[in-house]
Amino acid sequence: MRDRGRRISLNAPISIYEVHAGSWRRVPEDNNRWLSYRELAPLLAEYLEQMGFTHVEFLPLTEHPFYGSWGYQTTGYFAATSRYGTPQDLMYLIDYLHQRGIGVILDWVPSHFPTDDWALGYFDGTHLFEHSDPRKGIHKDWDSYVFNYGRHEVRSFLLSSAIFWLDTYHLDGLRVDAVASMLYLDYSRKQGEWIPNQFGSRENLEAIDFLRHFNAEVYKRHADVQTIAEESTAWPMVSRPTYVGGLGFGLKWDMGWMHDTLEYMSKNPIHRKYHHNKLTFRMIYAWHENFVLPLSHDEVVHGKSSLLGKMPGDLWQKFANLRLMYAYMYAQPAKKLLFMGSEFGQWAEWSHDLSLEWHLLQYDSHRGLQNWVADLNRAYRAERALHEFDCDPMGFEWIDANDSEQSLLSFMRKSRGGDQIVVVVFNFTPLPRHNYRVGVPRGGYWQEILNSDSESYGGAGFGNLGGTEAQQIAAHGREHSLNLIVPPLGAVFFKSAG
Repeated sequence: MRDRGRRISLNAPISIYEVHAGSWRRVPEDNNRWLSYRELAPLLAEYLEQMGFTHVEFLPLTEHPFYGSWGYQTTGYFAATSRYGTPQDLMYLIDYLHQRGIGVILDWVPSHFPTDDWALGYFDGTHLFEHSDPRKGIHKDWDSYVFNYGRHEVRSFLLSSAIFWLDTYHLDGLRVDAVASMLYLDYSRKQGEWIPNQFGSRENLEAIDFLRHFNAEVYKRHADVQTIAEESTAWPMVSRPTYVGGLGFGLKWDMGWMHDTLEYMSKNPIHRKYHHNKLTFRMIYAWHENFVLPLSHDEVVHGKSSLLGKMPGDLWQKFANLRLMYAYMYAQPAKKLLFMGSEFGQWAEWSHDLSLEWHLLQYDSHRGLQNWVADLNRAYRAERALHEFDCDPMGFEWIDANDSEQSLLSFMRKSRGGDQIVVVVFNFTPLPRHNYRVGVPRGGYWQEILNSDSESYGGAGFGNLGGTEAQQIAAHGREHSLNLIVPPLGAVFFKSAG
């Protein structure tokens, strides 16, 4: 607890493992039951340590009547779900993770609530928590009520809930779900199905005011936590301070990166050169917010397929593509989030009624992918160049963003002061590139610290024998360059010894 502010600051490595407590691991010999909070604690902590994640984010553990809502249809805003144990059992889980140096983030849902007649809806015989007019008070997407953020009682209730979880359970952060649905009065509504604000526009002024107040109060009381917004539009300054007109969140999910990257990676490599901008576009807006790159539960359900299933090609190419995508994610400036099961290449879509497919780890390809994610986490934490400027343009520089014909990208990440430099080269085709020249900012020896095509990860073994000496041959506007082998559907990371 004393050290957690440093561990979750914007210049720290934040690598989040997203978990649904009821389906991470089950007990098949006991009627396929889920684990309790206390059973989960040592197993999850040991796994997170092994994998190198810095934080775990739980899908909502606030009490919810329908298990299939994954917790997002919350009724008990001050109650830990009793499915997995008592409040003290959840405290034990969080404390156990803290003792192992792992931060804990909780999904919190102030955007809507269920219509069950015994819950918050029509609570005192009037529309106390929700609007009476369905054009303002009903979310059609989820068939749930919308909070009336203009009422002081509702604002106090929600803010008290957030502070309660931080105070009582010692959480290190709150990820606020569906922020876009709060910000827009016409969210997922057709013309005539919503009521404009007092200025005739579509912004929900009361919700905006509530979110600013929420963030200001959270950071006033707990300066060593983070609030994280799942906001899917281009609303400006979500993660900027309230005193400059922002919403005040610490971080924001980069949904645009997620959509662009998955769309690009799902294409046959022969066509990727025509979609090169899907990879490079992010750097136009990368510094507008403090971003988290999310590959979350939403991308592996409802017929979307697993991440491994989205990848094109034969079996080898699918795994190579997924390793490449994870390399691209970890090399990008931003914090990271990966949903459980994706780290070892689960084939099936996530099901909340089943355990993850842990049996797949008997196969070298899945175990190799898991090892790759663990090594990416370790490098991300160890190399200051890969995390210190995650939210600052000072730490990023393109080497070549324009080699669309060969579907290659190269850039460098830099630490504070520029003493550490990591160069990363990506090959998005299944053809190895020999004698590929990349300009670098200094001479000397460059160590190959990561190679997604290593045989230990299930790759073919193309590489640079552990590193290479920079040559005094100009390339990409720099006096020195590296002559590289870039593996097929692979990524290589180089660290300057200077």
